[in-house]
Amino acid sequence: MKLCAGTCTYEIGGRCVISLSEPLLKYRSVKELKETLLHELIHAYLFVTNNCKDRSAHGPEFIFHMNRINMKTGLNITIYHSFINEVNFYRTNIWRCNGPCRLEAPYYGFVKRSINRAPGPNDSWWNLHLSKCGGKFTKISDSDKTRNSTVFNKQISNSYASKEETQKTNIDLSSDSDVEIIQIVEISD
Repeated sequence: MKLCAGTCTYEIGGRCVISLSEPLLKYRSVKELKETLLHELIHAYLFVTNNCKDRSAHGPEFIFHMNRINMKTGLNITIYHSFINEVNFYRTNIWRCNGPCRLEAPYYGFVKRSINRAPGPNDSWWNLHLSKCGGKFTKISDSDKTRNSTVFNKQISNSYASKEETQKTNIDLSSDSDVEIIQIVEISD
């Protein structure tokens, strides 16, 4: 997972699985890790108590619990994460269209992804692109397997954190040695 900080999936039999994205969370503060986990735990609570299985539901019940927890803890659980720099860091597979859309804002014919999948019929915007532009996409950049995490850590730290916020999680999320209260079922990268 490189676009979503966490997910909560309701499975048959009443089991909820919370998955956290190590690539997006490993350079964030402990506070932000807690906020992400609590966000997903609200989904799990609603799945179990309200039979609400819509993962994208951030309705009144979700907002009620989010605000209640924020007031009691001083945390800042939100509906969506703002880890823009981390998400963009992993968007290393880049395609560019050779049609007229390459001259139009806001994308100028570029498609950037974390996964190596060319633009095509599986994209919701594909048919509109075919009818309005008709151009073909060519890959112009591949994933960089040798990213320098020290440089990345510095870039991310400089872009969002104050001195108080620079305490990074650096928790090995694949082990439960740092987790006392919960058991992490799945970690995705």
